[in-house]
Amino acid sequence: MSRSQATILTNMCLIEDGRGNIVMQIRNPKRYSWSGAALPGGHIEVHEGLVESVIREVKEETGLTIKNPSLVGMKHWYTKEDERYLVFLYRTNEFTGEIHSTEEGEIKWVARKDFAQMDLAYDMLNLLRVFEEEELSELFYRERLEDDFVREFW
Repeated sequence: MSRSQATILTNMCLIEDGRGNIVMQIRNPKRYSWSGAALPGGHIEVHEGLVESVIREVKEETGLTIKNPSLVGMKHWYTKEDERYLVFLYRTNEFTGEIHSTEEGEIKWVARKDFAQMDLAYDMLNLLRVFEEEELSELFYRERLEDDFVREFW
């Protein structure tokens, strides 16, 4: 039995300013198949390290240069093509620079308390639990049922 499988590697980063605000990207619906406010991140390139990739993606998407991102967990599922889709979740409060928007979407600081009133990307509130609850390190979508996934936290 082969132990290899097709895999897509990505990352996402929660960037905090120490005053209750988080950097959010309001995705451009013309560019993405899913929209809403999400954390910055993207694909890991061939021969690129995991930390290196999240630093690069955050810089490209927000203008911020982050330092010392901590791996806090992961989110993963299987695509319709049976590829495992992995999202490495990072968190940091160390950064330099000023935020700016790109063609990928509007970048802004958002108060954590305002998330419930925002148009968030699918399942963002569940994903934030992995960042905020120390006992959680994984969000796995086991299977899809109609328009929703069966979620499991570990």
